[in-house]
Amino acid sequence: MQEAAAPFPTGYQYPTMDELSEMLPSVMTQLKVNSVIGIGVGAGAYILSRFALNNPALVEGLVLINVDPCAEGWIDWAASKLSGWTSNIVDTVMAHHFSTDELTDNQELIQTYRLHIAQDINQDNLALFCASYNGRRDLEIERPVIGLNEETVNTLTCPSLLVVGDTSPAVEAVVECNSRLNPTKTTLFKMADCGGLPQVVQPGKLAEAFKYFVQGMGYTKASLFSPLTFHQHSIYMVLGSSVSSPSPPQWECCMQPQVSLCERRIAEWR
Repeated sequence: MQEAAAPFPTGYQYPTMDELSEMLPSVMTQLKVNSVIGIGVGAGAYILSRFALNNPALVEGLVLINVDPCAEGWIDWAASKLSGWTSNIVDTVMAHHFSTDELTDNQELIQTYRLHIAQDINQDNLALFCASYNGRRDLEIERPVIGLNEETVNTLTCPSLLVVGDTSPAVEAVVECNSRLNPTKTTLFKMADCGGLPQVVQPGKLAEAFKYFVQGMGYTKASLFSPLTFHQHSIYMVLGSSVSSPSPPQWECCMQPQVSLCERRIAEWR
């Protein structure tokens, strides 16, 4: 999906979301990395969630932006309705990222992304990617009953930070995902007035929430801005959506996880 990418050959079968998640262990093996903290947006959030469900020992934590755990969730419904059930792939992608009000009111930002998606990304390739995402399976996760079935229920076992803008098309899907996760390991961060792309519209607030999340997992404040030492147990990973995202910062691990600190710091900051 990079800019000016060549089209896939005729008949190419784009990987399913499950198949994309199954590629990650081999990538980690190649890089000699034993575990990751993953950051994903949209489809990337879904892929990382599936990866963590299948390989819990390889995932230390997840930051999931606009994640939808459902096979046919609210994001798809909103996108189809907003685009008037049209086959225009650009309108469909835009509706995944931006709220109705934002599409109407923030014309400069909207036009920038619309032109990027329409002119810089191969439309046939993008259509295959969107079809793969829309054909995803339900994650089939279930909130555990604390003290009863934490070890047997199908859900994320790592600390998770769920992020969504309060006017984003993904709000209901993210809230649904939060309701299926372990409340002692999950923080829901709903950002005010930032629409569907919180990492673009309000980078400061998202970075602050991310910092507290990482500190809550046991990363010291001093190490947050240190050059990455390539420990074999810790590296950051980004799997994004069709809209390009900047590379994430990387830090080294030095303490044991303390998820409650994350929730307390974010609550105090908000």
